Amino acid sequence: MAKKDPTDLTVEEKLKTLYQLQAALSAIDEKRALRGELPLEVQDLEDEIAGLTTRVEKIQNEISEFERAITQKKGEIVDAEASVARYKAQLDEVKNNREYDTLSKEIEFQTLEIELCNKKIREANARIQDKKSELQANEEVIAERQGDLEMKKSELEEIMTETRAEEEKLKEKVKDLESKIETRLLTSFKRIRKNARNGLGIVYVQRDACGGCFNKIPPQRQLDIKMHKKIIVCEYCGRIMIDPELAGVKIEKTVAADEKKTGRKRAIRKTASSKKATDANDMDE
Repeated sequence: MAKKDPTDLTVEEKLKTLYQLQAALSAIDEKRALRGELPLEVQDLEDEIAGLTTRVEKIQNEISEFERAITQKKGEIVDAEASVARYKAQLDEVKNNREYDTLSKEIEFQTLEIELCNKKIREANARIQDKKSELQANEEVIAERQGDLEMKKSELEEIMTETRAEEEKLKEKVKDLESKIETRLLTSFKRIRKNARNGLGIVYVQRDACGGCFNKIPPQRQLDIKMHKKIIVCEYCGRIMIDPELAGVKIEKTVAADEKKTGRKRAIRKTASSKKATDANDMDE
């Protein structure tokens, strides 16, 4: 049997389909609500671990740079010590004071270079120790967050396993229902639902009020809703309105209030009757 064109549906059929779609989407929302904040918590932990991992890599690179700098400075010290030894050997062969002064200055310069390199090495070693402490602290935090992440993922997976099958069925139902609704109406419904705080895009009339924002609906507008001649939206919240009977919802009447009201009228009538009877008796006397 060929599928009916969405544009050929009557207003009544459109409203029924929209309400069924809303029911399926609300059921999916309930399934997702069971997960609570777990998906966000998992995402936050993953982001935090990623940031800490990047930080650890940066610290490791900094440590490697300091170690390379130490190796370089040690090499410079070896070269400087070799120069000092060579200049000292040349001092024994100097022929004048000028050569002696020049060699002495070179020896002094190289000695200062050695001292400076040793200072740089000490500073680099101190920085390496600081970075290693920082690295250890970050790795401990990562291990702690990783444990939390595994626990949260386990909880989330357990919940998802319980609801996955039902959610997939609901998604298929939603897909089927959406194919029956004309594009323009479906787009409007989705926009309304997105802007609604409780995710309801279509609601039925409850106690003469909108089932979404609970503002009173004029009697004439309620009559229009019951007629199913056109799609009507709430003038306050913009939600699509549907008659409870069409939605398949049974509205419980406030019997107690009606009985109380009826009883009061009867009491008034009885009082009036009693008064008339009393007046008649007075007249007879």
